[in-house]
Amino acid sequence: MATMESLIGLINKIQRACTVLGDHGGEGLSLWEALPSVAVVGGQSSGKSSVLESVVGRDFLPRGSGIVTRRPLVLQLHKTESGGEYAEFLHAPKKRFTDFAAVRKEIADETDRITGKTKQISNIPIHLSIYSPHVVNLTLIDLPGLTKVAVEGQPDSIVEDIENMVRSYVEKPNCIILAISPANQDIATSDAIKLAREVDPTGERTFGVLTKLDLMDKGTNAADVLEGRAYRLQHPWVGIVNRSQADINKNVDMIVARRKEREYFETSPDYGHLASKMGSEYLAKLLSKHLELVIRQRIPSIIALINKTIDELNAELDRIGRPIAADGGAQLYMILELCRAFDRIFKEHLDGGRPGGDRIYGVFDNQLPAALKKLPFDRHLSLKNVQKVVTEADGYQPHLIAPEQGYRRLIDGSISYFKGPAEASVDAVHFVLKELVRKSIAETEELKRFPTLQNDIATAANEALERFREESRKTVIRLVEMESSYLTVDFFRKLHTEPEKKPEKNANPSGPNNDRFNDNYLRRIGSNVKAYISMVCDTLKNTIPKAVVYCQVREAKRSLLSNFYAQVGRREKERLSAMLDEDPQLMERRTQIAKRLELYKSARDEIDAVAWK
Repeated sequence: MATMESLIGLINKIQRACTVLGDHGGEGLSLWEALPSVAVVGGQSSGKSSVLESVVGRDFLPRGSGIVTRRPLVLQLHKTESGGEYAEFLHAPKKRFTDFAAVRKEIADETDRITGKTKQISNIPIHLSIYSPHVVNLTLIDLPGLTKVAVEGQPDSIVEDIENMVRSYVEKPNCIILAISPANQDIATSDAIKLAREVDPTGERTFGVLTKLDLMDKGTNAADVLEGRAYRLQHPWVGIVNRSQADINKNVDMIVARRKEREYFETSPDYGHLASKMGSEYLAKLLSKHLELVIRQRIPSIIALINKTIDELNAELDRIGRPIAADGGAQLYMILELCRAFDRIFKEHLDGGRPGGDRIYGVFDNQLPAALKKLPFDRHLSLKNVQKVVTEADGYQPHLIAPEQGYRRLIDGSISYFKGPAEASVDAVHFVLKELVRKSIAETEELKRFPTLQNDIATAANEALERFREESRKTVIRLVEMESSYLTVDFFRKLHTEPEKKPEKNANPSGPNNDRFNDNYLRRIGSNVKAYISMVCDTLKNTIPKAVVYCQVREAKRSLLSNFYAQVGRREKERLSAMLDEDPQLMERRTQIAKRLELYKSARDEIDAVAWK
């Protein structure tokens, strides 16, 4: 089996790594919360700080009257094999403190940085690690002292605020409660014991500590408490004799203070029989031994949590994408795969797997017919305009039988109106395709991490769509012009032609020409042209969608990124890397996930190796 020091030291190391990576809170149970720690709880001036300093063997905590601890202090003790003692703060990771008076000042300054130079409190913890050959591996959390009344400069809610903060730590099932009570006060009124009883009614997690034994009234002692008769806990009570104020003022060394503490218990007539189980050194060893027991009991659940978190982190990495390979060939392959992923989604939109493609049908089924109905054929084929066009077409030689040139001009003029709806259909489909490109890029999960590649794909796709639109516009205009270039002769052969009226006697010689231009005659010409244009309209209503789909939709499905593929294949490695330039926030997120994943894997392996070897 692993030694107690190696197992607890490993847990301490994991806790610190969790703290550095910010993995000590959030939704669900974090690894930090799953690992046991010791919360130091007591009323103001109960001697909490002195107990901590006795355990560490160093004078490093701020002192004063009233509320001194105004932020939680997460203190991690790391036992070293040899060498000097030093301290490090999480908020100043590159600075090593060897002067513990400077540690005290830094705690005070960091407290003031959040709370200001007031008597306010904050639940934002200060993280401090102390490395020394004279400590045991342990994580202790020094919490603000419980109080019963607010003093000047504090809000009325301070009593409740402090209690809620302390509860947030001691309610956790993996928290060991170190309940500090002064021996010169009635144990029944102890704030620490009262709170511990509420959150740990069975006493499984509570260790009782009696301070100020040397300050009790003459003729009294706390033997009943220390021996468990006055208030029984599952774990033994431990008595502590801290340095007196005079010793503190004289800067009495903590090593000397520990020796004086041992001498006090060994020579005390009241506590001599308990001397081997009293004092700060014994307390530290007792806590460390209990931590080992708790850790061994919790190893299966800790490993289960680690495995669950590893699975979640791997899934998150898969979602946001794994790190990019440095090899140019691998980068090119990755770019092409990302383009294919986008292309699949784009085609799903067109083919109906995703919404959007139906809007193209809407252009042909609604927009185009509506635009054709609005064409100004009635104005173009009005009696006045028909007469004007026919007369101009005849020139100096009036037509003899039928105004063929007039017919042609009227038909050409009417057919030219179809160009507008034809081009509008091209533009409408182009707009739909551009919107589908935008949506497809946004819906391609694999692309979200590469904003530069997103822009490159969007640019290439839109350039291709512009080419398709131009080819489609030429095609539909060609379709319209084809209708003008050759008229359907059979249509006119089937038209019923009225016999020409004979001129009346004494009529003007130009009578026949005048008869041809009477209203009925002009109306028949307009009606014939309108019937022919209606036939052409029906034809174009079918052929324009075919041309648009062939030139734009079909090509977009077949070769939207063909030019882009060719360009990418010719690019140098540096340009490929630039295309895979990721969002910095996403890169930072992946880095953090990778570090956490490495932490959890390492923790699992090390716990397995240390716990069961």
